[in-house]
Amino acid sequence: MRETIKLERRSLLQAAGVAGALAMLPRRARSQARIKVAAVYSAPVEQQWVSRQHKAANAAQDRGDIDYVFTENVNNSDYERVLREYAEAGHDLIVGESFGKEENARDVARSYSDVAFLMGSSFKEDPSVPNFAVFDNYIQDASYLTGLIAGAMSKSRNFGLVGGYPIPEVNRLMHAFMQGAREWSGDDSRFQVAFIGSWYDPPKAKEAAFAQIDAGADMMYAERFGVSDAARERGVLAIGNVIDTQDDYPETVVASAIWHFEPTLDKAIKEVKAGTFKAEDYGVYSFMKHGGCSLAPLGTFEDKVPGEVMELVRARIEAIKAGEFVVPINDEVPRSN
Repeated sequence: MRETIKLERRSLLQAAGVAGALAMLPRRARSQARIKVAAVYSAPVEQQWVSRQHKAANAAQDRGDIDYVFTENVNNSDYERVLREYAEAGHDLIVGESFGKEENARDVARSYSDVAFLMGSSFKEDPSVPNFAVFDNYIQDASYLTGLIAGAMSKSRNFGLVGGYPIPEVNRLMHAFMQGAREWSGDDSRFQVAFIGSWYDPPKAKEAAFAQIDAGADMMYAERFGVSDAARERGVLAIGNVIDTQDDYPETVVASAIWHFEPTLDKAIKEVKAGTFKAEDYGVYSFMKHGGCSLAPLGTFEDKVPGEVMELVRARIEAIKAGEFVVPINDEVPRSN
Protein backbone atom coordinates (compact mmCIF):
# COMPACT_ATOMS: atom_id res chain seq x y z
CA MET A 1 0.00 0.00 0.00
CA ARG A 2 1.61 3.22 -1.17
CA GLU A 3 -0.46 6.31 -0.78
CA THR A 4 1.28 9.59 -1.38
CA ILE A 5 0.15 10.94 1.33
CA LYS A 6 10.15 22.07 18.20
CA LEU A 7 8.20 21.04 19.70
CA GLU A 8 7.40 21.05 23.32
CA ARG A 9 7.41 17.85 25.23
CA ARG A 10 4.26 17.38 27.22
CA SER A 11 5.09 17.47 30.90
CA LEU A 12 4.23 14.25 32.73
CA LEU A 13 0.56 14.31 33.56
CA GLN A 14 -1.10 13.29 36.78
CA ALA A 15 0.60 12.48 40.02
CA ALA A 16 3.39 9.94 40.01
CA GLY A 17 1.15 7.27 41.51
CA VAL A 18 -1.50 7.62 38.81
CA ALA A 19 1.09 7.65 36.03
CA GLY A 20 2.75 4.58 37.46
CA ALA A 21 -0.56 2.75 37.61
CA LEU A 22 -1.31 3.61 34.00
CA ALA A 23 2.10 2.36 32.91
CA MET A 24 1.36 -1.02 34.50
CA LEU A 25 -1.98 -1.59 32.75
CA PRO A 26 -1.85 -4.94 30.92
CA ARG A 27 -2.28 -4.95 27.15
CA ARG A 28 -4.20 -7.53 25.15
CA ALA A 29 -2.00 -10.39 23.97
CA ARG A 30 -2.14 -11.11 20.23
CA SER A 31 -2.40 -14.85 19.91
CA GLN A 32 -2.33 -14.91 16.12
CA ALA A 33 0.92 -15.86 14.39
CA ARG A 34 0.95 -12.62 12.40
CA ILE A 35 0.09 -9.21 13.78
CA LYS A 36 -1.04 -6.26 11.69
CA VAL A 37 1.62 -3.54 11.42
CA ALA A 38 1.22 -0.18 9.69
CA ALA A 39 3.93 2.42 9.13
CA VAL A 40 3.49 6.14 8.53
CA TYR A 41 6.51 7.80 6.93
CA SER A 42 7.05 11.51 6.37
CA ALA A 43 9.55 10.84 3.56
CA PRO A 44 9.76 8.37 0.67
CA VAL A 45 10.86 4.85 1.52
CA GLU A 46 14.01 5.46 -0.52
CA GLN A 47 15.16 8.06 2.02
CA GLN A 48 17.95 6.80 4.28
CA TRP A 49 16.22 6.80 7.66
CA VAL A 50 12.87 5.54 6.42
CA SER A 51 14.44 2.88 4.20
CA ARG A 52 15.93 1.12 7.23
CA GLN A 53 12.53 0.87 8.93
CA HIS A 54 10.94 -0.30 5.68
CA LYS A 55 13.63 -2.96 5.24
CA ALA A 56 13.14 -4.31 8.77
CA ALA A 57 9.35 -4.43 8.37
CA ASN A 58 9.60 -6.29 5.08
CA ALA A 59 11.97 -8.80 6.69
CA ALA A 60 9.49 -9.41 9.52
CA GLN A 61 6.71 -9.89 6.99
CA ASP A 62 8.78 -12.29 4.88
CA ARG A 63 9.40 -14.53 7.88
CA GLY A 64 5.71 -14.58 8.77
CA ASP A 65 5.62 -12.41 11.90
CA ILE A 66 3.55 -9.50 10.55
CA ASP A 67 1.24 -8.27 7.82
CA TYR A 68 2.71 -4.92 6.79
CA VAL A 69 1.27 -1.86 5.07
CA PHE A 70 2.65 1.66 4.90
CA THR A 71 2.07 5.19 3.70
CA GLU A 72 4.96 7.41 2.65
CA ASN A 73 5.44 11.14 2.02
CA VAL A 74 2.93 12.14 4.72
CA ASN A 75 2.94 15.86 5.46
CA ASN A 76 2.81 17.04 9.06
CA SER A 77 -0.68 18.42 8.43
CA ASP A 78 -1.90 14.94 7.44
CA TYR A 79 0.07 12.88 9.92
CA GLU A 80 -2.53 12.66 12.69
CA ARG A 81 -5.27 11.76 10.22
CA VAL A 82 -3.26 8.88 8.75
CA LEU A 83 -2.38 7.55 12.21
CA ARG A 84 -6.05 7.56 13.16
CA GLU A 85 -7.06 5.80 9.95
CA TYR A 86 -4.63 2.97 10.61
CA ALA A 87 -5.74 2.72 14.24
CA GLU A 88 -9.40 2.57 13.18
CA ALA A 89 -8.53 -0.16 10.66
CA GLY A 90 -7.51 -2.46 13.51
CA HIS A 91 -3.74 -2.54 13.25
CA ASP A 92 -1.96 -3.95 16.28
CA LEU A 93 1.24 -1.89 15.93
CA ILE A 94 1.77 1.47 14.24
CA VAL A 95 5.32 2.58 13.49
CA GLY A 96 6.40 6.05 12.43
CA GLU A 97 8.15 9.22 13.48
CA SER A 98 6.62 11.99 15.55
CA PHE A 99 9.37 14.62 15.27
CA GLY A 100 7.07 17.14 13.60
CA LYS A 101 3.88 16.22 15.45
CA GLU A 102 4.87 15.05 18.92
CA GLU A 103 1.70 16.01 20.78
CA ASN A 104 -0.65 14.98 18.00
CA ALA A 105 0.86 11.50 17.82
CA ARG A 106 0.49 11.05 21.57
CA ASP A 107 -3.10 12.28 21.42
CA VAL A 108 -3.87 9.59 18.85
CA ALA A 109 -2.30 6.96 21.10
CA ARG A 110 -4.48 8.14 23.99
CA SER A 111 -7.56 7.66 21.81
CA TYR A 112 -6.60 4.09 20.86
CA SER A 113 -5.27 2.55 24.03
CA ASP A 114 -5.37 -0.99 22.63
CA VAL A 115 -3.05 -0.12 19.72
CA ALA A 116 0.73 -0.11 20.22
CA PHE A 117 2.60 2.93 18.85
CA LEU A 118 6.35 2.81 18.23
CA MET A 119 7.43 6.26 17.15
CA GLY A 120 10.72 7.93 16.34
CA SER A 121 11.01 10.82 18.77
CA SER A 122 13.45 13.36 20.14
CA PHE A 123 11.80 12.98 23.54
CA LYS A 124 11.41 10.18 26.01
CA GLU A 125 8.49 7.93 26.84
CA ASP A 126 5.60 9.33 28.86
CA PRO A 127 4.13 6.96 31.48
CA SER A 128 0.73 8.65 31.06
CA VAL A 129 0.58 7.22 27.51
CA PRO A 130 1.42 3.57 28.26
CA ASN A 131 0.93 2.34 24.68
CA PHE A 132 3.37 4.86 23.16
CA ALA A 133 7.03 3.79 22.99
CA VAL A 134 9.82 5.84 21.43
CA PHE A 135 12.94 4.99 19.46
CA ASP A 136 15.79 6.78 17.77
CA ASN A 137 18.79 5.94 15.62
CA TYR A 138 21.50 5.98 18.26
CA ILE A 139 24.25 4.92 15.87
CA GLN A 140 26.94 7.14 17.37
CA ASP A 141 29.18 4.07 17.80
CA ALA A 142 29.41 3.48 14.06
CA SER A 143 29.57 7.21 13.28
CA TYR A 144 32.59 7.56 15.54
CA LEU A 145 34.36 4.75 13.66
CA THR A 146 33.72 6.46 10.31
CA GLY A 147 35.27 9.59 11.80
CA LEU A 148 38.48 7.72 12.57
CA ILE A 149 38.65 6.53 8.97
CA ALA A 150 37.82 9.99 7.63
CA GLY A 151 40.60 11.49 9.73
CA ALA A 152 43.10 9.07 8.24
CA MET A 153 41.94 9.69 4.66
CA SER A 154 41.74 13.48 4.73
CA LYS A 155 44.75 15.42 3.50
CA SER A 156 43.52 18.89 4.35
CA ARG A 157 42.05 17.95 7.76
CA ASN A 158 39.08 20.03 6.65
CA PHE A 159 35.75 18.21 6.97
CA GLY A 160 32.37 19.22 5.60
CA LEU A 161 29.16 18.07 7.30
CA VAL A 162 25.74 18.59 5.71
CA GLY A 163 22.64 17.56 7.65
CA GLY A 164 18.87 17.89 7.40
CA TYR A 165 17.85 19.60 10.65
CA PRO A 166 19.83 20.32 13.85
CA ILE A 167 17.85 17.85 15.98
CA PRO A 168 19.32 15.34 18.46
CA GLU A 169 19.28 12.34 16.08
CA VAL A 170 21.42 14.29 13.61
CA ASN A 171 23.52 16.24 16.09
CA ARG A 172 24.77 13.21 18.02
CA LEU A 173 25.96 11.48 14.86
CA MET A 174 27.83 14.56 13.67
CA HIS A 175 29.50 14.95 17.06
CA ALA A 176 30.54 11.28 17.07
CA PHE A 177 31.99 11.62 13.58
CA MET A 178 33.85 14.76 14.60
CA GLN A 179 35.21 13.01 17.70
CA GLY A 180 36.67 10.21 15.61
CA ALA A 181 38.10 12.54 12.97
CA ARG A 182 39.65 14.79 15.61
CA GLU A 183 41.14 11.82 17.46
CA TRP A 184 43.06 10.77 14.37
CA SER A 185 43.80 14.04 12.58
CA GLY A 186 44.30 16.35 15.55
CA ASP A 187 42.50 18.92 17.65
CA ASP A 188 43.18 21.64 15.08
CA SER A 189 41.05 19.89 12.46
CA ARG A 190 38.47 22.13 10.81
CA PHE A 191 34.77 21.27 10.63
CA GLN A 192 32.24 23.06 8.44
CA VAL A 193 28.66 22.34 9.52
CA ALA A 194 25.50 23.15 7.56
CA PHE A 195 21.81 22.17 7.76
CA ILE A 196 19.50 22.38 4.75
CA GLY A 197 16.13 22.48 6.55
CA SER A 198 14.78 19.39 4.79
CA TRP A 199 14.87 15.62 5.09
CA TYR A 200 14.85 15.12 1.35
CA ASP A 201 16.22 17.83 -0.91
CA PRO A 202 19.27 16.41 -2.74
CA PRO A 203 19.86 19.55 -4.88
CA LYS A 204 19.97 21.77 -1.78
CA ALA A 205 22.30 19.36 0.03
CA LYS A 206 24.52 19.25 -3.03
CA GLU A 207 24.82 23.02 -3.15
CA ALA A 208 25.69 23.17 0.56
CA ALA A 209 28.38 20.54 -0.02
CA PHE A 210 29.81 22.46 -2.99
CA ALA A 211 30.21 25.53 -0.76
CA GLN A 212 32.12 23.51 1.85
CA ILE A 213 34.35 21.89 -0.75
CA ASP A 214 35.10 25.33 -2.20
CA ALA A 215 36.14 26.34 1.33
CA GLY A 216 38.71 23.55 1.50
CA ALA A 217 36.88 20.41 2.67
CA ASP A 218 38.27 17.23 1.14
CA MET A 219 36.13 14.84 3.20
CA MET A 220 32.35 15.14 3.35
CA TYR A 221 29.96 13.72 5.95
CA ALA A 222 26.90 12.86 3.86
CA GLU A 223 24.05 12.92 6.34
CA ARG A 224 21.68 13.76 3.46
CA PHE A 225 21.32 12.59 -0.14
CA GLY A 226 23.07 14.94 -2.57
CA VAL A 227 26.30 15.37 -0.61
CA SER A 228 28.04 12.37 -2.15
CA ASP A 229 27.06 13.61 -5.62
CA ALA A 230 28.86 16.87 -4.92
CA ALA A 231 31.88 15.00 -3.58
CA ARG A 232 32.06 12.81 -6.66
CA GLU A 233 31.82 15.77 -9.02
CA ARG A 234 34.58 17.65 -7.21
CA GLY A 235 36.85 14.63 -6.71
CA VAL A 236 36.78 14.55 -2.90
CA LEU A 237 35.78 11.74 -0.54
CA ALA A 238 32.64 11.15 1.49
CA ILE A 239 31.36 9.22 4.49
CA GLY A 240 27.90 7.67 4.31
CA ASN A 241 25.20 7.69 6.97
CA VAL A 242 22.49 5.15 7.89
CA ILE A 243 22.74 3.22 4.59
CA ASP A 244 25.64 1.94 2.47
CA THR A 245 25.84 3.84 -0.82
CA GLN A 246 29.27 2.71 -1.96
CA ASP A 247 27.85 0.73 -4.86
CA ASP A 248 26.56 4.04 -6.21
CA TYR A 249 29.76 5.97 -5.40
CA PRO A 250 32.58 3.36 -5.58
CA GLU A 251 35.36 5.94 -5.84
CA THR A 252 33.85 8.45 -3.42
CA VAL A 253 32.21 6.83 -0.37
CA VAL A 254 34.98 5.48 1.84
CA ALA A 255 32.87 4.10 4.69
CA SER A 256 29.36 4.29 6.10
CA ALA A 257 27.71 4.02 9.50
CA ILE A 258 24.78 1.62 9.05
CA TRP A 259 21.59 1.64 11.10
CA HIS A 260 19.88 -1.70 11.65
CA PHE A 261 16.25 -1.18 12.70
CA GLU A 262 15.61 -4.91 13.03
CA PRO A 263 16.48 -5.19 16.77
CA THR A 264 14.11 -2.31 17.56
CA LEU A 265 11.18 -3.57 15.52
CA ASP A 266 11.63 -7.21 16.51
CA LYS A 267 11.54 -6.26 20.18
CA ALA A 268 8.27 -4.37 19.64
CA ILE A 269 6.69 -7.25 17.72
CA LYS A 270 7.61 -9.66 20.51
CA GLU A 271 6.09 -7.38 23.17
CA VAL A 272 2.89 -6.80 21.20
CA LYS A 273 2.40 -10.53 20.70
CA ALA A 274 2.94 -11.16 24.40
CA GLY A 275 0.64 -8.32 25.45
CA THR A 276 3.49 -6.66 27.34
CA PHE A 277 4.11 -3.63 25.09
CA LYS A 278 4.47 -0.48 27.20
CA ALA A 279 5.86 3.04 27.24
CA GLU A 280 9.63 2.69 27.13
CA ASP A 281 12.67 3.95 25.26
CA TYR A 282 13.73 1.57 22.48
CA GLY A 283 16.73 3.74 21.60
CA VAL A 284 19.23 1.33 23.17
CA TYR A 285 18.47 -1.24 20.46
CA SER A 286 20.31 0.99 17.97
CA PHE A 287 23.55 0.63 19.93
CA MET A 288 26.30 -1.50 18.41
CA LYS A 289 26.29 -3.90 21.35
CA HIS A 290 22.68 -4.79 20.50
CA GLY A 291 23.33 -5.14 16.77
CA GLY A 292 21.62 -1.85 15.98
CA CYS A 293 24.48 -0.35 14.01
CA SER A 294 27.65 -1.37 12.24
CA LEU A 295 30.45 -0.15 10.02
CA ALA A 296 29.78 -1.01 6.39
CA PRO A 297 32.41 -3.02 4.47
CA LEU A 298 34.99 -0.73 2.89
CA GLY A 299 34.60 -2.36 -0.51
CA THR A 300 36.70 -0.53 -3.09
CA PHE A 301 38.56 1.28 -0.30
CA GLU A 302 39.60 -1.93 1.47
CA ASP A 303 43.23 -1.53 0.38
CA LYS A 304 43.24 2.27 0.37
CA VAL A 305 42.52 2.99 4.03
CA PRO A 306 45.74 2.89 6.12
CA GLY A 307 46.18 -0.34 8.04
CA GLU A 308 47.05 1.54 11.22
CA VAL A 309 43.65 3.18 11.49
CA MET A 310 41.85 -0.06 10.68
CA GLU A 311 43.70 -1.76 13.53
CA LEU A 312 42.36 0.93 15.85
CA VAL A 313 38.87 0.60 14.35
CA ARG A 314 38.81 -3.14 14.98
CA ALA A 315 40.03 -2.65 18.53
CA ARG A 316 37.36 -0.01 19.16
CA ILE A 317 34.61 -2.27 17.82
CA GLU A 318 35.55 -5.00 20.27
CA ALA A 319 35.80 -2.51 23.13
CA ILE A 320 32.41 -0.96 22.28
CA LYS A 321 30.71 -4.34 22.18
CA ALA A 322 32.31 -5.30 25.48
CA GLY A 323 31.25 -2.04 27.12
CA GLU A 324 34.87 -1.00 27.64
CA PHE A 325 34.70 2.02 25.30
CA VAL A 326 31.71 4.36 25.27
CA VAL A 327 31.08 6.90 22.54
CA PRO A 328 29.53 9.98 24.19
CA ILE A 329 26.01 11.00 23.19
CA ASN A 330 26.10 14.72 22.51
CA ASP A 331 22.76 16.11 21.30
CA GLU A 332 23.86 19.75 21.24
CA VAL A 333 23.85 21.53 17.91
CA PRO A 334 27.31 21.14 16.31
CA ARG A 335 29.05 24.30 15.15
CA SER A 336 31.65 25.10 12.54
CA ASN A 337 35.06 26.06 13.86
